[in-house]
Amino acid sequence: MQVTFTVNGQRASLDVAPNTLLVQALREHLRLTGTHVGCDTAQCGACTVLLNGAAVKSCNLLAAQADGAEITTIEGLAAADGTLHPMQAAFKDCHGLQCGFCTPGMVLSAIDLCQRHPQAGEAEIREQLEGNLCRCTGYQNIVRAVQQGRDAMTKA
Repeated sequence: MQVTFTVNGQRASLDVAPNTLLVQALREHLRLTGTHVGCDTAQCGACTVLLNGAAVKSCNLLAAQADGAEITTIEGLAAADGTLHPMQAAFKDCHGLQCGFCTPGMVLSAIDLCQRHPQAGEAEIREQLEGNLCRCTGYQNIVRAVQQGRDAMTKA
């Protein structure tokens, strides 16, 4: 079947099997490998992308369900000149990553979180990121990164 969506500002038309997951379409067809496959059960959040501005777990969504949508992956956040998105810069500055496996999904979830809850405090940030698992950091630096990224996004 044919699916068409806009990924990171570029229109993409793909011929995929009806059971192709969005994460497979992104990674295997478009070679956007920043979207990670972690658990395949929508538990870990490593596959999170923005679909029409909202964070979704792309391992739990068929590519056909994204037909006509705007998708942003981690590759689409930085400016053309390489300047990091404020949330990416905050994760870097606050050491909100270690191995980096969860980071793309965490960053995209954090952007969505900050758009939906611009005044979120530490407890709410932790609650909202509950669907994104990190096995390395203990979350303290991630929470600080989300707060710093939110503040930078608000100023921009």
